[in-house]
Amino acid sequence: VELVESGGGLVQAGGSLRLSCAASGFSFRKTGLGWVRQTPGKGFEWISEITSDDEATYYADSVKGRFTISRDTAKNILYLQMNSLRSEDTAVYYCVIGLNYWGQGTQVTVSS
Repeated sequence: VELVESGGGLVQAGGSLRLSCAASGFSFRKTGLGWVRQTPGKGFEWISEITSDDEATYYADSVKGRFTISRDTAKNILYLQMNSLRSEDTAVYYCVIGLNYWGQGTQVTVSS
C-alpha cells in the first residue's frame, strides 16, 4: 500500500487549494479513504472520509461546507478540495486508510 499526497502550499485566507493523494497497492474503488490533519496545538484531527464505492462522504464540522472529498477511480487519486481557507486550517494533511495506512503528509499554510 502506498499513499502519496501533494498539492499543499502557502495560500492567503479565503483562498483555495486542492490536495491530491496518489494511491496504489490495493483495491482503490473498494476501499474507504480519508483525510486527517495535524497541527502542533491540536494534534490529529479527522476531517473527511469517503466510503467504498463512493456511497457516502463525511466531514468534520470544522470543514463542512468548505471542503469536498472525491476520487478519480481511473487515476487512483483521492482529492480534497479546500475552499474558504482559514488560518486554523494550517496543518499537515494526511491521506489515510483507517488508522493503518498513512501517506507522508503535505503541508498547508494559510496566512491571515
